[in-house]
Amino acid sequence: MNNTKAGLLNRPAPSVSRSSSGASKTASFVIPAPKEKIEMYSPAFYAACTAGGTLSCGLTHTAVTPLDLVKCNMQIDPAKYKSITSGFGVLLKEQGLKGFFRGWVPTLFGYSAQGACKFGFYEFFKKYYSDIAGPEYAAKYKTLIYLAGSASAELIADVALCPMEAVKVRVQTQPGFARGLGDGLPKFLKSDGVSGYHDEICIF
Repeated sequence: MNNTKAGLLNRPAPSVSRSSSGASKTASFVIPAPKEKIEMYSPAFYAACTAGGTLSCGLTHTAVTPLDLVKCNMQIDPAKYKSITSGFGVLLKEQGLKGFFRGWVPTLFGYSAQGACKFGFYEFFKKYYSDIAGPEYAAKYKTLIYLAGSASAELIADVALCPMEAVKVRVQTQPGFARGLGDGLPKFLKSDGVSGYHDEICIF
């Protein structure tokens, strides 16, 4: 009886076999990590943050241009654009499908610049303020330092966005102002000048 129990205890556990096809399918969805790691706070690190901000902000804001277009017109003319649904109907009737993406070029350029500055300068200021505070205070007041870095980056990012945002809003809400960025930006500078750009920054 004891020998039987010992034999059962010493018996190896059954192995679970996986089909090679299933394993290959699972492996095909795994994205390998980069072989070379980017050193923190190196020029390559800041460049990667800037590129990530450019793509994430620029592409996402451009993708929702139709919604932003309706929203801006609802704010300018609420009697005509009473809701999101009716706003899309008005645009479709008056301008067709092409009108849904009016102002997409300044949107792409403006928010790409904003994202680049926001992501890149946030990491820069985070390290800059931490170095000023020193290791002890940087660890103690990490949240405040990160907030200061975020606020500094956001200020620069919004200044970079303002000229494109000003042109975008006028293209989207003032019929006949311009067809896009190419003729809209010179017309804005001619009519409002540099002082108009400064006003847009204060309003924004």
